[in-house]
Amino acid sequence: MDWVKGIQDAISYIEDNITEELDYREISRRAYVSSFHFQRIFSILCGYTLGEYIRNRRLTLAGEELTAGTLKVIDAAVKYGYDSPDSFTKAFTRFHGIRPSSVRDGGVRLKSFTPLKIKLALEGGSTVEFKIDKKDAFTVMGVEREFAFETSYADIPKFWTEHFANGGGEHVRGMFGICFDENNDDRSFKYMIADIYDSLRDIPEGYVTKTIAAATWVVFPCVGALPDALQDVNTKIWNEWLPNCREYELAGNYNVEMYSAGNTSSDDYYSEIWIPVKSV
Repeated sequence: MDWVKGIQDAISYIEDNITEELDYREISRRAYVSSFHFQRIFSILCGYTLGEYIRNRRLTLAGEELTAGTLKVIDAAVKYGYDSPDSFTKAFTRFHGIRPSSVRDGGVRLKSFTPLKIKLALEGGSTVEFKIDKKDAFTVMGVEREFAFETSYADIPKFWTEHFANGGGEHVRGMFGICFDENNDDRSFKYMIADIYDSLRDIPEGYVTKTIAAATWVVFPCVGALPDALQDVNTKIWNEWLPNCREYELAGNYNVEMYSAGNTSSDDYYSEIWIPVKSV
């Protein structure tokens, strides 16, 4: 898998079709991964979501055309994928700080969000620790919720806080945080706070079980206080390990974070990231 070429091809496809209805699955296909993996990787590497990138590029181009006087506001709304002039005006105003109808008056300042150029390289002799681990199928029990890719980074921590605030820690302490997309959705995925399922215990109301299929996993150890330790390793996985991996490719629309017992604020706190893979 030529990951560097793939992600660059995905960006080029977006730019070449920026005024069309973009299919996230088609974008991801050009990067040789599923929409689930691509959107999560994109957010980690770039610091903003795929949807934000597309939206900001469209509003930049709309501003340029309105400045040139070649487009009316209502036509700009249609061209750049908005349902109505009102929704376009709101988005344009949030991004540029002025209403689109004011642009043609001249003398206004607009923002420009430039096309993305991806450069992935292993630099500075950085080390990424990992092990390949073949695990049998296992069953977990916990609480799950659906999250939009656009807002998941902010919403999932709130989910954890809510779980413990409502006494959920009595049933599930949160050994695992599991992301999965069983329906190959391109806008949302499910997230589960879970423990290993004990078949001798009753399943509390509102809780579910899920079986994780037998798989080959790349297990990345994370040592240090959360969330920094996990975030640092996550960045290395997608920025360094994946572009330089020639023996394996991503498999399955899910990944697992494993949390040990202990103080998550401690400098020696231990956690893991599990990524399912298959041989190339």
